Amino acid sequence: MIPITDPRIEEYLMGLAPEEEPALLEMERRAKELAFPIVDRLVGRLLYLLTRLRQPRLVVELGSGFGYSAWWFARAISITGKVVMTDYSPTNIAYARATFQHTGLVDRLDFRVGNALEIGREYRDIDILFIDLDKHQYREAMEVMIPCLAPHALVIADNALWYGKVVEGVDDPETRGIREFNDFMAGRKDFFTTILPLRDGVMVSYRLS
Repeated sequence: MIPITDPRIEEYLMGLAPEEEPALLEMERRAKELAFPIVDRLVGRLLYLLTRLRQPRLVVELGSGFGYSAWWFARAISITGKVVMTDYSPTNIAYARATFQHTGLVDRLDFRVGNALEIGREYRDIDILFIDLDKHQYREAMEVMIPCLAPHALVIADNALWYGKVVEGVDDPETRGIREFNDFMAGRKDFFTTILPLRDGVMVSYRLS
């Protein structure tokens, strides 16, 4: 496993990103306690910034867990916008709903339980698509969701460097899925794509038309 960011740099960046929001801190505590993967605060701040810049009417998450990334999107989106959370676990979605009830953001979210791809394809004109489901599904998810994207949509995918395994010759289904997804997006002429070496790698892709 190759560290994407030197721990000293990550510690420095975290020191520049203090937070006092109780709901956010509680989700971070829960993730640590359960060893549950979340995008973490540094990636969350990136999601917030991209959302404010794009000013989306509709954000769809494919794989929301218990709502950590959704909190950053919902915090940044306008009061007329909507963030669609999807997760296969009713427990995760119930926790997210209860958490958001106390943040003033609950009306900006749709809470959906089930298969993320089946739910995601119900929506049209998606301004921001966030991909964070099983890694072997990334390319399939993108192929399914392209017709659902708005012009000039942003696609954001977490774990695009997958603990550095993408360059280590590892050939398990998850690593292979990430490599195929990265190659697929890098080769498309209708998207401009870059990968930021933040946390576990964040792909940001802009639809050119």
